[in-house]
Amino acid sequence: MEEIELFLEEADQLMDKSIKHLSHELLKIRAGKASPAMLDSLKVEYYGVPTPLNQMASITTPDARSLFIKPWERSVIGDIERAIINSDLGLNPQNDGEQVIINVPVLTEERRHTLVKQAKHEGELAKVSIRNIRKETNDTLKKLSKDGVSEDEIKRAEEKTQKLTDIHIKKIDELIAKKETDIMHV
Repeated sequence: MEEIELFLEEADQLMDKSIKHLSHELLKIRAGKASPAMLDSLKVEYYGVPTPLNQMASITTPDARSLFIKPWERSVIGDIERAIINSDLGLNPQNDGEQVIINVPVLTEERRHTLVKQAKHEGELAKVSIRNIRKETNDTLKKLSKDGVSEDEIKRAEEKTQKLTDIHIKKIDELIAKKETDIMHV
């Protein structure tokens, strides 16, 4: 019985990790406002090594429409600019010799719908992850029944697993709905 509780606790922790991952991925999808998280996935060639931008510069948002990127070394300003231009972020950087400035354009209606689709896709990936965790947990529980654990205990554990799954799927739906509202809000 204690073994079953451990499996359920582990499943809950794994599902929580899926939710955290989704939250992190949703931060990367811009909702019309400038956010340093928009650049989290950006890597810059730094002495021949792809390096995350946030490890080589400070990124600030002085207002809702601009990002200032101040590198620790001035010599990499051109590399940062090139990485932003070559990325799929659709941003146009400007260089003032000290820092890279990005003015975040207002999203078009078509771009907003594309971003909503992207957010929903991320949500679906998180749901698949949750369902896979449920399946693995149920498979493990079925193996326990072969080891002498009663069918009633297995059935109760499977019901608890389903409740955990439902709770986490609902959290995903709430996160996606909130992100969709943020994106579509002009």
